[in-house]
Parts: sequence; structure tokens; C-alpha cells
Amino acid sequence: MRDIVDGLESWSAAGMRFAVATVVQTWKSAPRQPGAAMAVAENGEVLGSISGGCVEGAVYECAQEVLASGKASSQTYGVSDGDAFEVGLTCGGVIDIFVQPADGEHYPELPAILAAIKSGQPVAVATIISGSSPGRHLVIGPDGVSGTLGGSGLDAAVREQAKGMLAQGSNGVIHVGRNGEQRLDELGVFVQAFTPPPRMLVFGAIDFASAVAKIGKFLGYHVTVCDARPVFATRRRFPEADELVVNWPHRFLEEIEVDERTVICVLTHDPKFDVPLLERALQTPARYIGAMGSRRTHDDRLRRLRKIGVSESSLARLSSPIGLDLGARTPEETAVAIAAEIIALNWGGSGRRLTETELAIHR
Repeated sequence: MRDIVDGLESWSAAGMRFAVATVVQTWKSAPRQPGAAMAVAENGEVLGSISGGCVEGAVYECAQEVLASGKASSQTYGVSDGDAFEVGLTCGGVIDIFVQPADGEHYPELPAILAAIKSGQPVAVATIISGSSPGRHLVIGPDGVSGTLGGSGLDAAVREQAKGMLAQGSNGVIHVGRNGEQRLDELGVFVQAFTPPPRMLVFGAIDFASAVAKIGKFLGYHVTVCDARPVFATRRRFPEADELVVNWPHRFLEEIEVDERTVICVLTHDPKFDVPLLERALQTPARYIGAMGSRRTHDDRLRRLRKIGVSESSLARLSSPIGLDLGARTPEETAVAIAAEIIALNWGGSGRRLTETELAIHR
């Protein structure tokens, strides 16, 4: 739902009635993961996607029915033997969709949820999707809890599980009894965790950095561009960046918190910047650390890092030269190669052409 927040806020502010369809479970080669959302307004306008086009038409009709009745609905879509191209998933996967009205009467917590997502505040939303009272919500944020699933015991049990899922940034369905009993499955509750977006730190305010910052924003990262030279680190050169920092790269990295979701792109390819920066970066738990430069630059960089005591196990974490071998030439093509390497690392991709593999496409 994060990608349609602005549109939902606009509809809500205008008093528009709408329904939201959310992917809550998937099996096999499903095109979208749990949490993907599509919204349908009473005037027929649509936001978002839940299957990349396979079942959107059927979900649109279901959303119209939900708007008319005011009652939530659960739907399952898989391959349809008779008419797969119209109402089924041609990829062979199976998805469960939960469609709910999202006006002030049925979803009063939604405006606060949208505000939290937009401001980067962590928030988890627990929604009953099966059993009694489907469509009830419990919202778990840093400042407390709002809404109710129907009882204090149920709320407390779901809250504890949702807090753990929020810490991990994971979405999924949990099953509990009507009073929160852990070993019963009378109720299905979908928990969607909205954690702040992961950070992309781009060092070196060059033309390649501008392209990387742009694709980083497209992929949903909070992008910071850092360079010690104020003449280059300007808003005009980096309009897409969330943050511009004028500081020595290694000093800036020492001042901030880097977590396991952070990606670091070192594009300076200048030893006076690279070496102290990479020494510090390799001490962090960052998911990805890549450095630009030729193979000669890479070999020289490794020699300098070894000289100051960086271990071989730490050096093994370094992606250098940065990016996948796409034959990239331009800054934009290079940014795609870097983004492709980050995506492959995140999801366990091989980086090979799909036509050359027999692996599952969605893993």
C-alpha cells in the first residue's frame, strides 16, 4: 500500500468512498507479494496493482460490490482452466485477496495509518480476514495501539505477534482463537508491517551518482548523497535525493546508524575518499557495499585496504567493480547494473538470463 499512499490520502481528504484490495497470501509463482494493494474509488478510478494485470478486472468488480454492500470480501485466484487469461493467473501461482471498504465508517484508522507511512513512522496494521467480524483493524505504532479486533485478550495476543513482525518488516497471516488463544485457528488475521524505507547511501556527487540516486528512489530507498565538495553536492544536480550531505564520506558514515537493510554505493573512485570510507563501511552490518572503479583501481584499493589492516573476510563483502555485467556504458545504464546487483543480493537471484535457468522466477 505504500506506493499508493498519496492517492489514498487525496481520496480520503476529498471524502471519496473507496475499497482497498490487498494480497494477503501467495503460493508458487505469484506475481506480487503479500501487502501489494489496489484501490478502487466510487467514481471508477483505480490505484495500484495486485497481480501485474492478471486478475485486476475481477478484483475491480469485487471492489465495486464491496463498495455497494459495505461488507469485506475474500477471494482466491489461481489458474483458471477454462479462461485463464480473463480471470486467472497465467503464471501458475495462487493468491488470496482481501477486499475491504475504506471509508470513515468502516476504516476510521486509515488516515492515521497513511500519515504514519508517509512520515516514515513504523506502523503495523492487523486486519481480521477470516472468521467473525472480517475487516476489523488493530493498529500498532510506536506511540501505542488504536482500534480493536473485538476483545482485549485477542488484541493483546495479536499485538505481541505484530510487534515482532514490525521489527522484522514482514507481512503475513496469523491464526488465533477468538480470545487470542495461540493454538486455535478460529480467526485469520493479516498483519502488514510498514517499516521506514531502507537507506541507500551514495558517496561521490558525480553524474553516475545522480543516476543511482534516481533509480534508488524508484526502488523505494531513502537516498542520501554525500560528497566533501559543496560545489558538486547541490540540489540542482540531485533533485531526487532525500538528503544531501557535504562532509568527508568516512566522517559522515561514522556519525550515522547503518542497519542490515542499508546499501552503500561508493562512486568516488579516489583513494583519499575511498579507503577511509570503505574501511568504515566494512565494519557496518550494511546489506550491500559496492565500489566503482576499473579492475586496476579495484586491485589498488584492495592493496591499500589490506595495508591498513582490513581482513580478507571483510574484503569479501565488497562488491567491486560495482554492479552486474550488463555491458553498461552510460550513467543510467550503470545505475541499472548496480540496481540489478542489489536486487539479486536481496532476493537470492543468480544474475543470469532467465532463459538460461530453470529456477523459480519469484523466490
